[in-house]
Amino acid sequence: MELSNIRVVIMGASSGIGAATAVAFAREGARLVLGARGKEGLDDVARRCREAGGVAEALVVDAIDADAVADFARKARAILGRIDLWFSNVGAGAVGKYAEVPMSDHRRVIETNLITHMNDAHAVMPIFLEQDRGIWVNMISVGGFVASPYAAAYTASKYGLRGFSEALRAELGKRPNIHVCDVYPTFVDTPGFRHGANYTGAKLSYPPGVLAPEKVADAVVALARHPRPTSAVGAPALLFRLTNFATPNLVASGMNAFLDRWARRAERVPETRGTLYAPSHGASGIHSGQRRPEPSNKAMVAGAVALAALLGVQLLRKRSD
Repeated sequence: MELSNIRVVIMGASSGIGAATAVAFAREGARLVLGARGKEGLDDVARRCREAGGVAEALVVDAIDADAVADFARKARAILGRIDLWFSNVGAGAVGKYAEVPMSDHRRVIETNLITHMNDAHAVMPIFLEQDRGIWVNMISVGGFVASPYAAAYTASKYGLRGFSEALRAELGKRPNIHVCDVYPTFVDTPGFRHGANYTGAKLSYPPGVLAPEKVADAVVALARHPRPTSAVGAPALLFRLTNFATPNLVASGMNAFLDRWARRAERVPETRGTLYAPSHGASGIHSGQRRPEPSNKAMVAGAVALAALLGVQLLRKRSD
């Protein structure tokens, strides 16, 4: 597809990956409609898109409201003339031991991470079917394959989102010009930790080597050129998937032990519901501001080799059982 003529809709466009992807498409000369709850954040991203050479219009929408999303889709199509690519990117989290997080917040995470994407698909698929073409890009994360302790509802939503996406892809199997594309990044340097609920009492921070949002944005833009069902972003993503397949719960158990130690030692902060129920005030931007230098190539290779060796040992044990 000639990207200078592409018409793109991005939900969850007011910060982080959504904002980075909007700017990446704008650099290609795309026309965009941006959706999110927060007007100030949307206006900031629309300005960045125009400065990057694209055309962007911002529409405030609550993606949890199916009727509002359907109306948003109709407006977006009227503005753009057609919809070539729709990026479902709304997401949120609540960090804490499952029993210590209010059930209302667990429900909200499921609604935000799963139901909003289903609302998006339900709104845009009739348009794609009428056009007989279109690309639906579904932001999932490696959390769709590997369970995340201290984020049980997040894990449930991402596993569910992967299953929903696979079912939808199967239904559209006889429509070769309509694509369902899943994106599975590892940790990404976005304002997400500031936006999430936190019931641990510990300050959240990203690990070294966290991905730049621009790297994920590049993967989404690549799907506009060459759609494919699954895109893993970040070196450990494939290893995590393989390890979890060979030894279920191995990665999650190790992560839980790490998080237990972290929760005891990290800087203390008050509990917060973040932006689960209301958008943040002002523009949040693309990055968290916490990103530390990436590990050296030697460290990356050593980590990959260690993980691969562990996987090999576990596979051999399974064969010998």
